[in-house]
Amino acid sequence: MKFTIRAATEKDYDKIISLLLDIALLHSRGRPDLFEGGYSKYTREELEKVTADPETPVFIAADEDDNAAGYIFCRLKINPAHGPLREYKSLYVDDLCVDEKCRGMGIGTALLGYAADFAREKGCMCMDLNVWEFNKNAIDFYERFGMKTRKRTMELVL
Repeated sequence: MKFTIRAATEKDYDKIISLLLDIALLHSRGRPDLFEGGYSKYTREELEKVTADPETPVFIAADEDDNAAGYIFCRLKINPAHGPLREYKSLYVDDLCVDEKCRGMGIGTALLGYAADFAREKGCMCMDLNVWEFNKNAIDFYERFGMKTRKRTMELVL
């Protein structure tokens, strides 16, 4: 099956929300102390604002019938200088999901590659993201793409 990467539009919102609910369920199973299933990260109204903002592009992998099979939410960021840390521009990957029945077809890799090309065009130094430690499949996927751990957030659950 052939897929095309394009900007998300209003016709994609229902599918995006469905995939966001899948991600919420994954997170609630992995960290029930932090996440509740059954809630989408964004409402339809919030999706309208996010997709309308050029600083927060959302890209879709669309199948031959132009139906969304996966998405990537991005955010252009200027990371300010602080002490010895230099200012730099990055593309933050806020969320990435591929429909379960479409996994293994290269869609996630295509979405990340598209986002990386977009980041280069915008003059970003890097593309970065956060991933939960319990999500080993996602960690393995990002590492296969060439991503490396820059820093860690650690916790002591009390």
